[in-house]
Amino acid sequence: MKKFFGTDGIRGKVGAGKMTPELALKLGWAAGRVLSRNGTNKVIIGKDTRISGYLFESAMEAGLSAAGLSVMLMGPMPTPAVAYLTRTFRAEAGVVISASHNPYYDNGIKFFSADGSKLADEIELDIERELEKPLVCVESHLLGKVSRIDDAPGRYIEYCKGHFPADQTLHGLKIVVDCAHGATYHIAPNVFRELGAEVIAIGVSPDGLNINHEVGATSMAKICETVVSAGADLGIALDGDGDRIMMVDRHGRVIDGDEILYILACDAKSRGVLHGGVVGTLMSNLGLELALAELDIPFLRSKVGDRYVMQLLKEHDWRIGGENSGHILNLDHGTTGDGIVAGIQVLAAMRRRNASLEDLTENIKMLPQVLVNVRFEGEHNPLESKEVLDAKLEVETKLGARGRVLLRKSGTEPLIRVMVEGDIEADVLMHANYIADKVRNLV
Repeated sequence: MKKFFGTDGIRGKVGAGKMTPELALKLGWAAGRVLSRNGTNKVIIGKDTRISGYLFESAMEAGLSAAGLSVMLMGPMPTPAVAYLTRTFRAEAGVVISASHNPYYDNGIKFFSADGSKLADEIELDIERELEKPLVCVESHLLGKVSRIDDAPGRYIEYCKGHFPADQTLHGLKIVVDCAHGATYHIAPNVFRELGAEVIAIGVSPDGLNINHEVGATSMAKICETVVSAGADLGIALDGDGDRIMMVDRHGRVIDGDEILYILACDAKSRGVLHGGVVGTLMSNLGLELALAELDIPFLRSKVGDRYVMQLLKEHDWRIGGENSGHILNLDHGTTGDGIVAGIQVLAAMRRRNASLEDLTENIKMLPQVLVNVRFEGEHNPLESKEVLDAKLEVETKLGARGRVLLRKSGTEPLIRVMVEGDIEADVLMHANYIADKVRNLV
C-alpha cells in the first residue's frame, strides 16, 4: 500500500496533510535518488497557474539539487507538455506541480518517467521508501544547477499543430476555447489560431486564485453560453493542467469524454487504422459500449483513473482509451492524456468527413447518468456499511440490465462518488440521491 501517492500523484490542500513545503523538499530529494538512472542528471519541472506553484516549485528544485540532479524550469505549462519535453530533452524525469481540476487551494505533484509515461507503482513505492530515510545532501561540487527553458511554449505549440493533417486547415471555423485560467492559457488559443480557426478565448486571465473557477472542463456553463451567443461552430474546454477536454456543439450541448472516444474510434476505423478496440472505465456510459458494439469495436472497462486505462491498453496492445471526464489517450499521438491534441484529432475527423460535431455524435445515444459527490473525511469507509450496500442492491434490482450503479472513493479528492445510470433520467436522479443520502447519514 502506498502512503503518499494516489491515482494521480500526490495531491491535497496546501499546507495540510501531504502538501507541505517540507514534504515537497524531501520528495524532490527522494525522487532524485530513485530516478537518476539515465546519466543525464536533469529533471524538468512544469506547473499550472495556482499561486502555491511558486512555493512547491522552489521546494522541489532544492530537493532535486540536493540529490545531485539539475533542474530545468518551464513555468506554467500543461501536464502533457511536460511529458513531451521530458522525452525531447532526454531528461531523467518530468515533474508537474498541479492539482488538475481541483480548486486553487489544493495542489499536487506528479512525475513522468524518461519516456514521458506516468510512473509505475513499483517506482512510486521506491520513492516512498526513500522518503523514510534521512535527507543527505551530495557534496557541493555534485549539486544540481537550475536553468529555464524559455522557448517551451513555442516548442509545445508546434508539437500540437503537428497532430493535424498538413493538407488541412481550420479556416472557416469559429471555435470558443476555454483554458480554465490554467496552464494552457498561453498555448491553446494560439494552437487553434495558427491552424486557421477564428478563436474566442475565455478563461485566459490567471491570477493564481481563479484556476477552474466557474470555467473549464469541470464547469461548462460559461462555454456553452459563449458558443451559442457567439454563433460559434463548437467549443473546446480544458481543465487547469490541460490533460482533459470536454467539447460543446454549436447548439450548446456538452460532448463528454465518452463521445470523444466514440468519434476517435469511428474515425480510426473508417481509415483502417484502428488497432484493436477501446478502453473505457467503470464510469463510462453504457451508451458508448452499445454504440461501439454496433460497429463491432471491442470495448473494455478499467478501474477509474487514466493510469489504469493505460495499463489495459498496453496489456491488449490497443491505442485508444479514456474517461468520460475527458482524459483521452491515443497512443498513436502521445504517451499521456492531452486535451489540446485530443481536440485536434476531433477537428481532423470533422474535416476529413466534412461534418459538424453533432454529425459525428448522431449515432451514439448516451443513457442518463447522474453522479452525486458526498464529502468524506475520516478513515472509515461508508461504502462497506450494510445500509449503503443494501441500498445499492435495491437500486440495481430496479434498474435491471439497462442500468448500473457504481460507488467509489475518489482518488484525488475527499469524496464518495455515487453514480447511477439508466433509461429514465428522473428515476436515475431519484436512485442516485437515495443512495447518496444513505452515505451522508454515515458520514
